[in-house]
Amino acid sequence: MDEWNRTHPPAAAHSDAARKGGDEANRRRKQREKRKAELDRRLDRGLEETFPGSDPVAVTQPPPGASDRRKRDA
Repeated sequence: MDEWNRTHPPAAAHSDAARKGGDEANRRRKQREKRKAELDRRLDRGLEETFPGSDPVAVTQPPPGASDRRKRDA
């Protein structure tokens, strides 16, 4: 019987592992929701700042150009 208990943990151990896996899945889901909410907020702000306009809204900024570097170095 002792051999059986060593190789087959009690059901509670399985439920603890499942709970930990569920906690991890919930944490990842909340992180995805938070990233999506932040992206939506940025897109909304960009849309408000460009209205009325015909150009699509962009969240990212283009890299600085040569004229920007000259202004910075001056």
